[in-house]
Amino acid sequence: MAVLTSSLSALQHFVCVALDSWPLPPSVHVMPVIDGSQAGLGCTYDAIPQKKGPKGSRAKVISELRLREGQKKAEHRRQDSTNNYASPASSLASPVLSGLLTHELIDGCMDFYFTHMYPTIPILHNEQLWRLVADIDTSVETYCLVASFCAFMLIQTGVESKAPQAIKTLAASSSNASLGKTLLDEALRRRKGCDIIEKPSVNAIITSFFLFGCCFGLDKHNTAWFHLREATTLAQIIGMQDEKTYTKGSYVETASMRRLFWLLFVTERAYALQKHRPLTLHATINLPCVAEDPSKQIAGFLHLVNLFRPFDDTFIGLWNKSRTDCSTLCTETQAADLRTTQHWLRTMVWQLSITNGYLSSTSPDSSMTFGYPIEIAKDLVAVTSQLSRQSMEVHGVGLIEKLFDVACTLIDVMSCVPLESQNFGVGPQDYLNHLIHLISTLRGGESRYLPLLVTKIRDTLPPHMAASITQPMVPIKVEHNSPEATPFSSLCQHDSSENQSSSTSSPYSTPPILRHYPPS
Repeated sequence: MAVLTSSLSALQHFVCVALDSWPLPPSVHVMPVIDGSQAGLGCTYDAIPQKKGPKGSRAKVISELRLREGQKKAEHRRQDSTNNYASPASSLASPVLSGLLTHELIDGCMDFYFTHMYPTIPILHNEQLWRLVADIDTSVETYCLVASFCAFMLIQTGVESKAPQAIKTLAASSSNASLGKTLLDEALRRRKGCDIIEKPSVNAIITSFFLFGCCFGLDKHNTAWFHLREATTLAQIIGMQDEKTYTKGSYVETASMRRLFWLLFVTERAYALQKHRPLTLHATINLPCVAEDPSKQIAGFLHLVNLFRPFDDTFIGLWNKSRTDCSTLCTETQAADLRTTQHWLRTMVWQLSITNGYLSSTSPDSSMTFGYPIEIAKDLVAVTSQLSRQSMEVHGVGLIEKLFDVACTLIDVMSCVPLESQNFGVGPQDYLNHLIHLISTLRGGESRYLPLLVTKIRDTLPPHMAASITQPMVPIKVEHNSPEATPFSSLCQHDSSENQSSSTSSPYSTPPILRHYPPS
C-alpha cells in the first residue's frame, strides 16, 4: 500500500486516541482527515517506509509531496518545449491548445505568407516575425499575435489543397477552418489579459487585423467589423494618421507601420462598400515607397491603395444612403473632370487587360475586345464636344495627359486592328483628329503634347492613314447613341450609379501602363 495512505492512517489513529484520552477546550476545532485524492495529490512510493506513529505535522507531509509533484510536472514541460511552443503563463493555458501551436505549423504558415500573401498584406517582414516567435513564451501579446496569425492563415487560405504540406499534416483530423477556429478562440481568450486600450501597440493592431480576417472568413461579420474598427481605433490612438509619428523609431519599423496604416485604409473601404459601414481613416500620410520594402514586392499594393483613395466620406455616405445632400446637378467644370477621367479610366483598365492576356477578338463583351479603345474615343469625343475650352483648361495639364493617353491608345489600335469601312460616316480617324485638335487648342497642349502625337502617328500608322491625319481638323459632332456619351445637358443629371462629382481637379495620375510617349 502507498506510503501516503499508511502515514495518514497512522495519523488518524493517533488523533482518535488523543481525542478519546484528552478532552479539548471548546475553542479548539479538529479538521477532518482527508485522503490524498482530496488533497489533489497522486500516489507515490518514493518515501522509505517508517514505523507507525506521529512523525510531525500532516501539513508538512502534504506540502513536501506537492513540491515533488510540481517539480516532476515542470520537468515534463521543459522536455515538451523542445517540440512545441507553450502558452506563456502555462497555468492559464488552454489544455485544448496543447501540442497545437508547433514549430511545424508556424513555419508552414510563415512560408505560405511570404510566398503568396506578403505582396497584398505587407505588414510583417521575415526577421520581425522570427523575433516574435522567439518571444512567444514570455509575452502574452506576442503569443496572441502569433496565434491569430496562424489562425488567419489556416482560415483565409481556404481549402486544404491550397495550404502548405505542414498544415495539411496537422489538419489531417480536421479542416483548416476548425483548426484555425481553435487558435482564434485561444488568442481571444488570452488577449483578455492584455490592456490594449491604455497600452496600445503596433503588434496589438496587427493582432486585431488578423482577428478581423479570421472572423470575416468564418462569416461572423459583426465580430469582424468590431475587430476592424478596433484596429483602426488603436491606430488613431498611437497617431498613425499623423505623418510626424513616422519620424520616430527605426527605418524598418516606421516603414512597416506606414504599410499597416494603408492596409487598414484599403480594408476599411473595401469592407464599407461590401457591408455598408462608415469610415474612420483618411489619406492623411504619405504613401509607402517601393524602395522601403526589402523584397521590393509592394508595387501592386500601392496600385491597390491608389484604387481606393478616391472613395471618401461623401461617396461612402451616398453609397450607404446615410446622406442625401448631393446636388442633382454638377457644374460644367466638374463634368469636364468627371467625364474625361471616366473614359481615361476605361482606357487604363483596357490596357491592364491586354497586358494580362484577357482580351479576345470573339468576346461578347465589347470592353474585352481589341477594338474597345475606338468605342472609348467615340464616347470621349461626344462628351468633350459639348464642353467649353475654359471648363477643361481649369484642370490644367492633368486633363490634357488623360486626353493624350486615350489618343495614344487609339493610334496603337488603329495600327493593329482591321478597321471597318465607314462609308462616309464618322470613324476612328475622325475621333483621332478631334482629339488632336482638342489637345492643340488647350493651354499647354500644343507645345508639349502635339509634337509627340504627330511623331507617334508618323511612326505607328501606315503612310496612307497617317497622311490623312497630318493637320488638326475642325471638331466633329458624334451622335449620342452610347450611354457613356451623353450631351452635357443630361450628363450632369443625378444618377445613383455615377454620382461621383468632384469640386477639385482629378486625384488620379497617369500610371505607367503601356505608356507610349510620356511627357518629358
